Amino acid sequence: MKYFILAAFMATIPAANWLIGNVGTVCIPNGPCLLPVGFGLTAPSGVLMVGLALVLRDAVHERFGALVAIVAILVGAVLSAFFAVPALAVASAAAFLFSELADLVVYAPLRKRRLYVAVLLSGIAGAVVDSAAFLLLAFGSLDFMSGQVVGKLWMTIAALPVIWIIRNRCRIGSHDWRTFKDYGYGFTEKCKRCGAVVDRGTTIGN
Repeated sequence: MKYFILAAFMATIPAANWLIGNVGTVCIPNGPCLLPVGFGLTAPSGVLMVGLALVLRDAVHERFGALVAIVAILVGAVLSAFFAVPALAVASAAAFLFSELADLVVYAPLRKRRLYVAVLLSGIAGAVVDSAAFLLLAFGSLDFMSGQVVGKLWMTIAALPVIWIIRNRCRIGSHDWRTFKDYGYGFTEKCKRCGAVVDRGTTIGN
């Protein structure tokens, strides 16, 4: 399962590039496809992948660490070359990488203690850095900067409940049990994530 999560995180980059070139209420020639994000603003449609990317990134950080997350971004950027023109692929690679590095400065120190604060602050940092890098490298302007930032913040807020549920699975009773046999006395189960132990009280044979 954890490798599926890693692969899905890698896939968010080419998926975002595909959306930018194919999905939107309006598509600008030699430019991005756009979607409304509120307040009269529009943003490149790849912004839709931000929420999913945040959820998957949190899972990758939890299971593999920050270094693997960065490697996954680089692999995803290479895959983007199959779904987008070279300029867009390069822009996405730089933007995701800059965003990840900016996030790490804020996100990594806070994620274990104040999850919501970490996600919101890293989302703001990532939205600004990622948006500026991507728009400049891909399209040579900051015309959609405001819309890009607003759209990413909407997606960040939408991702918060999902991230909370994932990181608090044990608290809501969804443990990852592993069985430990205790011959003659029954058996116990221990949660792989939180370490909780339950005595099932059922005798089992050898």
